[in-house]
Amino acid sequence: PALGLFLFTIARDPLRIIILIAGAFFWLVSLLLSSLIWFIAVRASNPWDEPLQKGLLIFGVMFSVLLQEVFRFLYYKLLRKAIEGLVALSDDGCSPISIQQMAYVAGVGFGLMSGAFSMINLLADSLGPGTVGIHGDSQLYFLTSAFMTMVLIFLHTFWGVLFFHGCEHRRWWEIAAVVIMHLTVSGSTFCNPLYVGSLVPSYLLMATAAAWAYLVSGGSAQNLQRFLLCK
Repeated sequence: PALGLFLFTIARDPLRIIILIAGAFFWLVSLLLSSLIWFIAVRASNPWDEPLQKGLLIFGVMFSVLLQEVFRFLYYKLLRKAIEGLVALSDDGCSPISIQQMAYVAGVGFGLMSGAFSMINLLADSLGPGTVGIHGDSQLYFLTSAFMTMVLIFLHTFWGVLFFHGCEHRRWWEIAAVVIMHLTVSGSTFCNPLYVGSLVPSYLLMATAAAWAYLVSGGSAQNLQRFLLCK
C-alpha cells in the first residue's frame, strides 16, 4: 500500500519527490539524535539493573516520538518558507503545490523512512541465529510486525496532514492530538508479545486519523458516511 501511494500520487511529480526525500531526511535526523541520547543514557547506567534499563527503553521511545514531532514542526516551517519562495518566483503569483499537498507528501516521507527502518530491523533479525517461537512464543512475530509497519506508515501520512493543518490554522489542540496519538501507538508496542494490545488500538487510531485528515482536507462528512455505509 505504501508503495502504491508513492507510485500513484508522488512519483510523477519531481517537486513532490524532493519534498518526500526531504521529509524522510528530517525523520532520519530525529531518529539519529534520539538514538544518540538513548545510547549515552544506557552507557552511563548500570547494565545489570533491569528495571532501570526498561525505564530507559521507555524513555527512549517517548523521547524519540517527541523529537519526531519537533522535526515535523521544523519541516513545516521550512516548507512554509519554500512556498513563499515559489510564489515569488512564479509568473502568476501562485505556488505550484499547496500546503495540504505538501503535508501529505511530507507525511508519506516520514512514514516510508519509518517503515524502511522497521523492515530492515526485521530482516536483520530473520537471518538468525535465533528462531522465532522456539521457546513457545508467538510465531506470528514477523507477520504482526509487518502489519504494525504498515499502520505506522499510514499514521505518519495522516499525522502529517493533521499536524500541518493545525500549524496553518493555529489549532494547537490538533497538534497536541497528533502527539498524543503518536505516544499512544508507540506506547502500545510495550504490550507485545500480546500483539492484540498493540495492533487493535493502532488500527482504530489509524481509522480515526484517516477520517479526521479527510475532513480537514476538504472532504465532506456526507461523503465519508456514504463510504462507510458502502452507498
